[in-house]
This record gives sequence, C-alpha cells and structure tokens, in this order.
Amino acid sequence: MLNLATMLADTARRTPSRTAVIEGDRTLTFGEIDAAANSVAQYLLSLGLRSGDRVALTIANVVEFPIVYFGILKAGGAVVPLNTMLKREEVAYHLRDSGATAYFCTVPGLDDEAWRGFQDVESCEQLVTLGPALLDEPGVGTTLAEALAEHPAEDVLQVTEATDTAVVLYTSGTTGKPKGAELSHANMVLNAIGHNQLLDARADDVHLVTLPLFHSFAQTVQLNAGFAMGATLVLLPRFDAAEALALITQHRVTVFAGVPTMYWALLNRAADGIDVDLAGLLRIALSGAAAMPVDVLERFRDVFGVGIREGYGLSETSPTVTFNPLDQPNRSGSIGKPIWGVEVKLIDDHWNEVPAGEPGELAVRGYNVMKGYLGRPEATKEVIREGWFRTGDIATRDEDGYYFIVDRAKDLIVRGGFNIYPRELEEVLTGHPEVSLVAVVGLPDERIGEEVKAFVVREPGSELKEEDLIGWSRERLAAYKYPRLVEFRDTLPMNATGKLLKRALR
Repeated sequence: MLNLATMLADTARRTPSRTAVIEGDRTLTFGEIDAAANSVAQYLLSLGLRSGDRVALTIANVVEFPIVYFGILKAGGAVVPLNTMLKREEVAYHLRDSGATAYFCTVPGLDDEAWRGFQDVESCEQLVTLGPALLDEPGVGTTLAEALAEHPAEDVLQVTEATDTAVVLYTSGTTGKPKGAELSHANMVLNAIGHNQLLDARADDVHLVTLPLFHSFAQTVQLNAGFAMGATLVLLPRFDAAEALALITQHRVTVFAGVPTMYWALLNRAADGIDVDLAGLLRIALSGAAAMPVDVLERFRDVFGVGIREGYGLSETSPTVTFNPLDQPNRSGSIGKPIWGVEVKLIDDHWNEVPAGEPGELAVRGYNVMKGYLGRPEATKEVIREGWFRTGDIATRDEDGYYFIVDRAKDLIVRGGFNIYPRELEEVLTGHPEVSLVAVVGLPDERIGEEVKAFVVREPGSELKEEDLIGWSRERLAAYKYPRLVEFRDTLPMNATGKLLKRALR
C-alpha cells in the first residue's frame, strides 16, 4: 500500500501542533489540516466515491487547498487540480475529459462564473463551493463548511497501491487540447522525498508558496515535500513582488521557489529602492518551469547575494528530472544533472541517441515518468517508448554531465532553411542595458518561411528605439539570426505559473 496522503498524515501524528500553513491572518496546524482532510474524505465516501474516482478542484493558494487535496487522496480518489484562470467552457472540458465525479471550487472571484462549467457536465454529480452558498442556485451543491461540519474528523486512509493514480495534471494545451497526465502515488511520493534529499530539507524550513499549487512544481517541491518534513508553508494566492519580499521578511522564509519572471519582478522591486536582506534569510532559491536567463540569474546574485539553483521538470515527470546539486558548483544557465533514480539522454526525431556534443531532444526514464495520458493511448505511445518519455525540449550536455536547455522543439524558428533557437536570442537581447524582458517568436513569411520578431519590455525610463536594438543585436548574432522586427510593450503575456505565453504573441 502507498498513498500520497501519508505526507500529511504521518507528520500530523508526529507533530500535530506544528504550524503547517499561514495565509494572511489564517494559521492552521498539521493536526487541524489533517482533521479537516479527514472530514472531506468522509464526505466523499458518503457520496459513494470509489477507489480511483477522480475529483476536480479549482482552488488558489489558500488553506483550503491542502485540506481538499489530501481529503480526496485519503478517500482513495485521484485529484484533478485545475488552473484557476480557466473559463466556464474550459472548466466543463476538464471535468468532462477527466471524468470527475465531484468538483470543489472557489466561487467568488472566478471570471465568467467559471464554476458554471459544472452545470454543463452531467457526469460530474456534486459541486462543493468555498465561501458563501449559492442561494440563488437551489440544489446545486453544498459548501465546504457544511461538508466539514456534517462529517466526522476520524482518521481515514483508504488502501491504494503504489501504481494507482494519485493526481491527474493537465498539460497547457499549447499544441492542441489539454491532456491529463496520470501520476501514480509512487511517482509523486518518490519525487517529493527525492527533493527533500536534494535540498537538505529541514523541519524548521519556511517556504513561501507563490507558485500556484495546481501546478506540479509547487505541489511536489513545496506542498508534498514540505508537509513530509513538517515545514511551514506561507501561502501567497497571487504573486506580487513587494508582498513576496514583505512575507519573506515577516515570516523569515528560508525556501523560495519561483519561475524566471518572478525573479525578474523581484529585481525590479529592488530597483525601486526596496531593501530586503534575502541573503540573511533564504537558505535556498529555486527556479524551474521555464529557462532562466543567465543575465537575470547573475543580477539576482549580485543584487540580493543569493544564488539561484535551477532545475528542470514537466507535469508528465512528477515533475523534477534534473537539478543543480547543492554539494557541487552551480552552473549558470544549466538545468543541472539527473536526480537520483532518473536517466536522461538526448535523441533525434527517430529516438536514436545523438552523437556526443550535439543538441538533441531530452528523453527521460525513471520512477517519475507518468503512467500515460488519461484516456489517450495513442498520444501516450507517441511520447513513451520502452519507458523513455520524450519531452519536446532541445538540450545539450557538457563534458561534466550538466545539461543545458536550448529551446522547446515547437518554438524552433526555421528562417531561410537555418534553425534558430529563440532562447539563444533572448539571452543576447537581455544583455542590452536598456532591455528588461524579451520573448522571441517566429512569424510566417512567404519568402523565407519564418521571420524573427522580438517583443521587448524596456527598462524604466528607457527610450530605446527599434532600429538601435536591431543594430545592436546584428553586431552580436549571425546574419540569419538577429531579429528583423522589434515591438516594445509595457508587459508580456504570462500564464498563471508565470511562464511567458509565446502563442499569444504569434
């Protein structure tokens, strides 16, 4: 037997009075979280939930997330965390595609009344809302408060096997409809435990959790790994650089996990004169989910005195695949080396390993690779062969075994027959003293196939002109690479995890 909920249950038995989560002025102990999760489990079992049934949730980084998350697992169900930015039709799609039998969601603040996607899916039978009851919707469902009050907090932990599905994480759907990656209890438990070894995790660690908990990064590295150690999680529902810095100081945060755009935003706040002694507080700063520009990494170290350890992973790999180990030198621009129990190789389009020194697509094999895409055997066969999962990311490997992401295979620009990797150009352009943030994409061109365009956020006060930046890049990039088009913007589109949305720029 193995159940991901033991990450909470064991800690609650050992240290029930230790603070588990802090969100604003709300604080709950591990014992309180565990008791509430038991009530959620009892509620679901009273509805007839069977082992393996899927239950969806749309909940931000608030104390109710771990209560519902672990409650579903305790009942033997599989958790389907949904992006909090989804609209009504998207919610309906995910509920229908996952076959969810129940749906927990926060009603206030959801755009377009997204929760109503539940009403469009007959197979999803029960709605549980956080916050006030839907008084104008008789018979729609119940509230979480009612479910907790009406069901006992007695210990419950249904028997599940290591290979049973614990979580279904939906991909972003950049190349089609989102697909649900089925992750087993073993996938999730082992990756979280592995992270605690990687980070030399401690019970007195305090995590600032501003990455969305519906995403695999925060779920494994902070929620599951943190709860297993008895660490305290400070929840920030929506990232704000000034508030993040204030919370780090107030709660003496020791672990911060973010994506590159979050570190970029923290640097901007420092430029505004905010003075925070991060070096005296943070034990470790982690980055993942997107490639970290070397310029941002180095500036963060210079400004705050804190080095950023970069890793790599995907929803389909639970998520972590590689990491810059703490006991070895940190390589700027590198995603590190494969973690324990995970193999990595570089392959071509036909699954053949590429010659040493050449770029290739990252393929992963290990305990962390998903069972497959829910209900999509053909899509699963396309990406998994003999246990190897092809990631869609192009990388290189140096002589010491460190890996470096070149770019996403789907972001590759082919200009006049030449392959151009946008990340290389973004690294060069962010080196300009008046450039703050860059996204490079390829636009269709009848003559040469694709043309290179850079979307740029200038540093505050800059009056940098398009022709000046093009000329500057032409001096530093091969003739076929440098951008012929530059568009300046105040902001660039990002998803809920802070990744730049290049598809919105094309």
